[in-house]
Amino acid sequence: MNKTIDDLAKRWLKRKPDGLTALESRVLQSALDRTTVTRDTNKAVAFHQTYGDRVADTIARIGGSWSFILSFIAFLILWTFGNVWLLTRDAFDPYRFIFLNLVLSMVAALQAPVIMMSQNRQTERDRIDAAHDYEIHLKAVIEIMALHEKLDELRHSEIVGMRDEILRMAEQIRRIDEKLPSRPAS
Repeated sequence: MNKTIDDLAKRWLKRKPDGLTALESRVLQSALDRTTVTRDTNKAVAFHQTYGDRVADTIARIGGSWSFILSFIAFLILWTFGNVWLLTRDAFDPYRFIFLNLVLSMVAALQAPVIMMSQNRQTERDRIDAAHDYEIHLKAVIEIMALHEKLDELRHSEIVGMRDEILRMAEQIRRIDEKLPSRPAS
């Protein structure tokens, strides 16, 4: 059976070959070549990551962890008690936590865009994973359609073979019937 991408596109996807996306063409070609379409998307993403991307991901991973949250709460408690205790003497933040407010604002101002950068990259990675999942799903559907087609062909050839066998047996019965002497009607 000599199939082409055009034949498969018309038969299985019910589309004209010029209307196929690159992904669909690649999947149909892999069906013809009997190859897989799976690949490790983690390697592709890691290959294109810059140093800044890795730093942003690390900061987002640390900043969104319970250990960071708990340690930051401990830092705030220490700062608060330290400043209140030292207020009676040499307070390092004499205007009641103005410096703490500045520190917290700076942390938020730096951490928020870095986390957003990391989230944007994660969104792009999710798009890559979704496209890969679609590719795998499309390949599975095409392979199932191919199996159905093969089963239909097998069933058809079996039916044709049984029909031919029945015709052959009917012919044998007719010949046997001709050889038998005619019986008188009772």
